[in-house]
Amino acid sequence: MDRWFLIAATLLAAAGGIWGMISVHRGKRSPWTLAWMFAVLLCQIGFLAVRGEMRSACPLMDRGEILAFLAWSLTLFYLLVGPAYRISLLGVFTAPVVAIFQLAALIPGTLTANPTKLAQGNPWHETHSAMSVLAYGALALAAVAGVMFLVLDRQLKEQHLKSGLFRNLPPVRELLISLERLLWLGTALLSVGIVAGFLMPRTAAAWGHFIAAIAVWAAYALLLAIKQVRGMTGRRLSLSAVVLFLLSLAVFAFV
Repeated sequence: MDRWFLIAATLLAAAGGIWGMISVHRGKRSPWTLAWMFAVLLCQIGFLAVRGEMRSACPLMDRGEILAFLAWSLTLFYLLVGPAYRISLLGVFTAPVVAIFQLAALIPGTLTANPTKLAQGNPWHETHSAMSVLAYGALALAAVAGVMFLVLDRQLKEQHLKSGLFRNLPPVRELLISLERLLWLGTALLSVGIVAGFLMPRTAAAWGHFIAAIAVWAAYALLLAIKQVRGMTGRRLSLSAVVLFLLSLAVFAFV
């Protein structure tokens, strides 16, 4: 039952992304982007609710659940940020990323087939896991916004000013505002996760993951500090957001 929710969410995300790209190719913005992504969110909530019931805890116990939770976080932040900044085209870029995360979660062996209930969970451990993955959702969306900026910057340099994608991309200023705020939000959530990590009991095997999480937090904090103190061009900020997110995915190797 739980897998069917995730399969439905993956198919909806893929269909939303494909339909959005077709609309963009025709020079139009798809009015259905938000509807597609909202349907994806509902299916993700169904999956997480079922897995949470099976675990009797926050469903973040295996790589499949972590990837699904990350996809939900990414979708949630898109729905919160996209409409507010009038950048619904962000969904066209976000939907394929959500589909990829969920496809990875559906790879046989990634998602535990018959999860066992936890006898007694530790609240600090669950807070650390949930806040950290929520942070990754915001940072993933910042990376997606960074990709959009780099695409827009390239089209400006090559003077592809009449293409359907260029005409539908949001203004540069809106993209950079969204990107920077998402970086601050993701880093703040990650800070909460790090504090909870300090307070939770850790096994020797968990130290590698915790140290990697601190390294990711330090990298993003340094990026924001440089942006605040010295300033940074939009291209460098966008490229840094994309590269840092890709590198930070290595944390999951320690899970």
